[in-house]
Order: sequence, then structure tokens, then C-alpha cells
Amino acid sequence: MSLQAAISKLQSPVKELVLGVTQDGTKYGGETEQDSAEVVNWLEKTAGGEYAKEESFKSLNDLLVPRTYLVSDNLTAADIALYGSLHGTISKFQPPAYHALPALTRYFDHIQNTPPVRTAADKLSPGFGVVPFALDEAPKLERKVEPPKKKEKKPQAAAAVEETTAAAPVEGKAQKGEKKEKKEKKGDGAEEGGKKKAAAKTPAPEDGEPVPSMIDLRVGRIIDIKKHPDADGLYVEQIDIGEETGPRTVVSGLVNYIPIEEMRDKYLIAVCNLKPASMRGVKSFAMVLCATSKEGKEGGIEIVQPPPGSKPGERVYFEGEAFENATPIPQLNPKKKIFETVQPGFITLETREAAWVNPTTKSVHRIRTKDGVCLAPTFIGASLS
Repeated sequence: MSLQAAISKLQSPVKELVLGVTQDGTKYGGETEQDSAEVVNWLEKTAGGEYAKEESFKSLNDLLVPRTYLVSDNLTAADIALYGSLHGTISKFQPPAYHALPALTRYFDHIQNTPPVRTAADKLSPGFGVVPFALDEAPKLERKVEPPKKKEKKPQAAAAVEETTAAAPVEGKAQKGEKKEKKEKKGDGAEEGGKKKAAAKTPAPEDGEPVPSMIDLRVGRIIDIKKHPDADGLYVEQIDIGEETGPRTVVSGLVNYIPIEEMRDKYLIAVCNLKPASMRGVKSFAMVLCATSKEGKEGGIEIVQPPPGSKPGERVYFEGEAFENATPIPQLNPKKKIFETVQPGFITLETREAAWVNPTTKSVHRIRTKDGVCLAPTFIGASLS
């Protein structure tokens, strides 16, 4: 079935919305034949009302946890149709209802604010008005950690009876076995104590000399962005970095340097292991890696770009045998000043490639993914932070 035929099966006004965005079915049909077939499949399901019912929302929420879009990594007619079919029900939801469906809510909010969808939807208003979500009021997820199981100790009387019973039938062998067992237990205890002693002396990962590989860099993608409600110079972004828990909230001071239109759907490099920090009442869980002109902020700020074809969550690392296979620290300790110590070596080369230059050896270690090196759009000799 063709894309136009699949769209024609949709009910009004969803059909008119999809036709408006896709320019009568000539755009947003998928980049490959496989994608196109999947888009048509989603359109048929949507036309049949499979996902319009509230009882289907839980399974749809689970499906959307790792996804930004339904098909591939780009907006398609499938997303537009699903958004349109969900609008009537989700627009009536109160906070408890949509807080219970975080992935679906995040997806719906992203699609409704995507520029081509918003433009077409506004022409059809009030049918597809913007649905506001009080996401800041969502309850925090509780992560339950089960306490370690304790070994049950046998009562002394029972242990004595067991030992006597074991020794009674064959006294000689039992005594030898008992001595051997005691010896082994003694050895095990000494070995265990030795391990504990050695573990106690093992330094924490951040105790060594600060190196760039301690920093956790990953490819991210902005799936939603708004201006901070209480700070004119800050954006509040939802950035997909490929985590099952959904996007991270990130606050960036880029309002005066990059227009919000250029930030939407932007691919970037996220610094993921900084300690979360509140910025004017909004907690930020990562940082966007940016290049600041060598003339300073007055000369402009640009977002460092991953290679084309990168996907959210992909590992970003520093070239060099000492760094390429190193594991970042789970969370940087602010007191250790690791990022602050390493950051002065971050720079863009004559090729605009992002890199870290060792201040001692002057060796150059480019910042890259498996597919290529990360770049600043135009800046040379820029500082990265």
C-alpha cells in the first residue's frame, strides 16, 4: 500500500493534519523502503483505532521508552497520525494520568512542539491545540535496592549436636575431617580478610591524576526545549541520551547565543557524569559540550556536533591508547575538581575538530565516536566547556 492510500484511511481531522504536514503525502514517508513499509503499517493501525483507546496507552508507553520517533530516527507520517489520534484523549488527562505514562507524555509533547506539526496543527485549531503538561510536578521515581541477604547462623546447641552425630560413627575419620575443615575455614577467613584488607587500600577511581577519560561523554539529541520560567538566559531541554529511563532534563545558558529554533532536534555531546545541580529551581542532570570563540563569549558560542549518523547514547571518547578503552567515573566528585583540571586542554583544532591537548606532552587527542571526530560548526581555537 502506498503512503497516500494509507493516509486516506485515516479519520478526519487526523487525516487533514497528516496531509497538511506531509504535503499531501509527498514528505515524511520514511528514508528507506523498509521505513516506508513500517510507516504505512503504523498508519493502518492508527486508522483502525488500535492506539486511540486508553487501555492501549500502557503498552504504547512501554514501546516508546527507548524511542524518539516511531520509525527510524526522524519524524514520519506515522508520528503525526499517532499524535493526532491521541490528542482528544490526552488533552483531557489530569496530572496523575499522564505522570503515570512518562514515555508517552514525553513523546506526545515532543511531537506537538515539532515545528512542521505545530504549524499545520495551528491551522486546524482548536482541534489540535497545545496540551500543557506539568512535568515539574511529576513524582520522583523510587529506585528500590534490596538489602544484602544475611547468612543464617545455626544455634550453638544444634551445631554441637550435628558435630557430635557426625563424629560418632567413625571417630578417626571424623576427627581428621574436622581438623581439615577447621584448617580450611581458617584459611578461608585469612584469605577473605586479606581481600578485605586489600580492598580497603584500593584507591577510589577519582583519586588518580585527572585525565579526560574520567569524563563520561555521550551523543545526545534535544527532543524538547523551552525557556526557563524563572531565568531569561536559560533553556530547559529534554535530551535523549539513549537511556531506558527516558530523556534527561538539562539546563543550558544558551538563550543569548543560539536561537531556540536552531536548538530543536539538535544532536550534541552531553557530559553525563557531573553531579546534578539545581539552576534557578530546575535540576540539571547533564551538560551540553559547547565551543566558545577564542574572542570569548562576545564572539559567540556553538554546540559541538557528533559525526553524521550518530545516535543518542553512543559513546564519545578521546583518541589515544591510554584513553580509548578507559571507563569513565560514574559520577565526578566536585571536590576533586576533575573536570575543571582537564577542561583547559579542551580546544578546537585548525580543522574545527574537538580535542584535548595534554598540557605536559602537548600530544593531541581528538574527541570522537566510532564513526568519526566531533566538530565545532565554524570555530577554530575555541575553548570547550
